Amino acid sequence: MRTVVVTGGSGKAGRACVTDLLEHGYKVVNVDIAASRDPDAPTLVADLTDLGQTIEVMSAADAVVHLAAIPAPNVLPDGETFRINMMSTYNVFTAAALLGLDKVVWASSETLIGIPFERRDPEYAPIDEEHPLLPEFHYALSKLAGEVIAAQFNRWHGIPYLGLRISNIMERSDYLRFPDWQDDPMIRRWNLWGYVDARDVAQAARLALQSDLTTADNFLVAAADTCMERSSMELMSQVFPDVPMIRPVDGTETLLSIEKARAMLGYAPRHAWRDELG
Repeated sequence: MRTVVVTGGSGKAGRACVTDLLEHGYKVVNVDIAASRDPDAPTLVADLTDLGQTIEVMSAADAVVHLAAIPAPNVLPDGETFRINMMSTYNVFTAAALLGLDKVVWASSETLIGIPFERRDPEYAPIDEEHPLLPEFHYALSKLAGEVIAAQFNRWHGIPYLGLRISNIMERSDYLRFPDWQDDPMIRRWNLWGYVDARDVAQAARLALQSDLTTADNFLVAAADTCMERSSMELMSQVFPDVPMIRPVDGTETLLSIEKARAMLGYAPRHAWRDELG
């Protein structure tokens, strides 16, 4: 049985990831600064900004899924958000190399592509991994730095470092808010009306672990649809009329392209807000 450390396993994506990996036969160690609420999934509490603690908690692992982070801007002062996210990511990447882990899967972010789209519009849509990286705040800047470090660590050590540019994560209870957004497309324009179910994030992480990829690479991970009832083409025409569409999209198809994750990881999102609300 392969052992996977999941950092941040007590958070939204982390809880789903721990459950998914256990269901697929992995031995999982949840490492977090906060204890899990699940008594059947105890937490190994550690501060990942400390390299010694990071090495210790990862010492028995075959691979790591690194999700631990200050999850958004304006939670802490900018400098603290950057310091914690940057040092924890650097330490996890370093420990993986020192310990000779097979693979690192980690949480990058959709915010790298210019989210929220307030300073400037997206360059085109649907947005894919080739879109210019335009971080607008320190949280996103820490994710951009993580991707740069991942590429160099892969070059130095040969370990795959696979980043998931995760969209706005939702759990079942969050879908109750979606009907309130339907009358005003401006409410969720900030990320092109994107979202992703935590269970699909877990699927993407497991598929990345199982992949044969040997590089440092990054993948947008979103739901297959938007959070809106009106069509994606109508939304773009109304809210971003000057943004070119590089291909047509059908119905409520996501405007955050998941084609690369589909092709290279086999990612196939299974959860949509419409289904959850019945």
